[in-house]
Amino acid sequence: MQEHAPSRCARNFVRGARVLCALTVLWLTAACTEQALYSRLTEQQANEMVAVLRMAGLPAEKVVREADFAVTTSPSAFAQAVQTLNAMGLPREQFDSLGKVFKREGFVSSPLEERSRLMHAMSQELSHTLSSIDGVLLARVSLVVPEKHPLSDKIVPASAGVFIKHRPGMDVAALVPKIKALVVNSVEGLPYEGVTVEAFAAERWLMPTPAEPGPLAALQAPLLTAGAVGLLALLVASGLWVWRRRARAQGQGESADHLPAVLRSVPVAEGQPGA
Repeated sequence: MQEHAPSRCARNFVRGARVLCALTVLWLTAACTEQALYSRLTEQQANEMVAVLRMAGLPAEKVVREADFAVTTSPSAFAQAVQTLNAMGLPREQFDSLGKVFKREGFVSSPLEERSRLMHAMSQELSHTLSSIDGVLLARVSLVVPEKHPLSDKIVPASAGVFIKHRPGMDVAALVPKIKALVVNSVEGLPYEGVTVEAFAAERWLMPTPAEPGPLAALQAPLLTAGAVGLLALLVASGLWVWRRRARAQGQGESADHLPAVLRSVPVAEGQPGA
């Protein structure tokens, strides 16, 4: 028996509708995909990073995990987001505290080991303190405290080197005496002239600036909503059109009593297929 033309048209229409639906779903999925920037973060680190990225006009989200946090962005903004965070010195380094450095792990520690731990702990504490200053992106403190020789009365003074990376336009000259005073008062036997502070401004072109969302970012949400509504309308229209074609082919007429409740309320314009 020869197949009815309406049945062939109906199947071709359904096949095309399925292909269009699949492409729409793939497009919606790709638009919602996010890429992880950093993971294993504290909540404070994640909040700082998300705030900086959003102020720079980049998409960013904080993801809560079981024991830590992560920051994600869109794949198209990944490279710019990494560059922006590096320019701001984020995520901030987690410094070792005195309690962590001197955590007892054995029964006996050599004097050299204890001294090395003390120098490291003092450097970490000072670096952490200087990094908390507004405008300072990165701070490092290197201490040199010579060990006193028991058979010599000659005292070798200690010294310290301080590295500061700061935001462009910051008045570092007024900050250097305060940094020196802070380091001198934290290290025993360290003279004021023994502290060297070297400050470097971050490149201005690397610094993030507040930006308005681009045209694609502004249209992303409306496009997603329109795509979802269009997909739903296409499915409803496809079901109505196929049902009417099959009803005509089987000679059942076009009575609305056979329509499902969902399709019964959909208006059909004059001149459309099935009218």
